[in-house]
Amino acid sequence: MKRNPRDIIVRPIITEKTVAMQQDDNKVTFEVAKGTNKIEIRQAIEEIFNVKVSKINVVTVLPKKKRVGRYEGKTKGYRKAIVKLAEGSTIDLL
Repeated sequence: MKRNPRDIIVRPIITEKTVAMQQDDNKVTFEVAKGTNKIEIRQAIEEIFNVKVSKINVVTVLPKKKRVGRYEGKTKGYRKAIVKLAEGSTIDLL
């Protein structure tokens, strides 16, 4: 069963580092749903943004422990995909 591309791509990750990667290497970073593979991510990005993807790296970001006073908790863990776009393809996220 094919999943909706909007369910696979959760949100773009926009930080100083990802903006620099986008300008220098034509790489864009997205938070993706857990349990997705590179093929599903590639198809979803190509369908949503109408671009050609040349390479994908997927990283699972583990939750970190945080404290506020005596209370302990964890941040949210997520999965991110660093997508290298083909020559001539761009995604404007800013």
